[in-house]
Amino acid sequence: MIKFPDWCNETEEAVSTHKLRRLVAEKVKLAQVVDTLAEAVPDFYADPGRVAQLLKKLGKNAAAKFVEEKLPTQATIRSGDLGEILCTAYVHEVTPFNLGIKRLRWKDHRNMSMRGEDVLAFRLSGKNVSLKILKAEVKSAAKMSSTIIGKARKALSANSGLPSPHAISFVADRLNESGDTALGDALDKAQLKDGIKPTQVSHMLFTFSGNDPSKPLKTDLQAYAGSISQHYVALCVTTHQAFIKEVFEAVSA
Repeated sequence: MIKFPDWCNETEEAVSTHKLRRLVAEKVKLAQVVDTLAEAVPDFYADPGRVAQLLKKLGKNAAAKFVEEKLPTQATIRSGDLGEILCTAYVHEVTPFNLGIKRLRWKDHRNMSMRGEDVLAFRLSGKNVSLKILKAEVKSAAKMSSTIIGKARKALSANSGLPSPHAISFVADRLNESGDTALGDALDKAQLKDGIKPTQVSHMLFTFSGNDPSKPLKTDLQAYAGSISQHYVALCVTTHQAFIKEVFEAVSA
């Protein structure tokens, strides 16, 4: 677990009926966080069961090579991937949406970005299996701007604010392949029979940056005129670029 409260100072404010949360990393704790992330990151790229099989069959060096060849080497892809990893971890640890997949395991190439929603997370509850969906868009940049935030807002609002059918099908396929039929079946039913309704969906805009983008995030949130619940989260690490480099170097080491 990443345990954000252990290394971030958190503040939250209401913006209309929505929420804006700010997480500011404590500089003195960054070295500890790099170590924590170095342990967590491989799991987002490779199934531990697959790694264990290679370790048993071919040894430690082969298993390590398998993981390392999945790690991005380009700085921009590393930035986006780490933002997605941090968002996924945050959603699963802090929100009720604790179900889903680690989609980076299915990248076409380690130095390519994936298409579709950055993060989809889910919650199942009740005897009648009530399904709730979080559609999240992630942006990572040394300096977060209103232009970048606007692109994220556009992505969240696409498809009438609902997750795309392709993205839901992709998650459902992966879940059924892995044997997680409870969530897989719920997604199939929602997509193929009942239809997904706006009341089932929440949005998250997650930024990972070196500056504090609270002002443009608040402005963007105030301009939102839709009916879907919005949760904006700004993670600020002042050494953004160096932090990303240190994390991936620690993973490789």
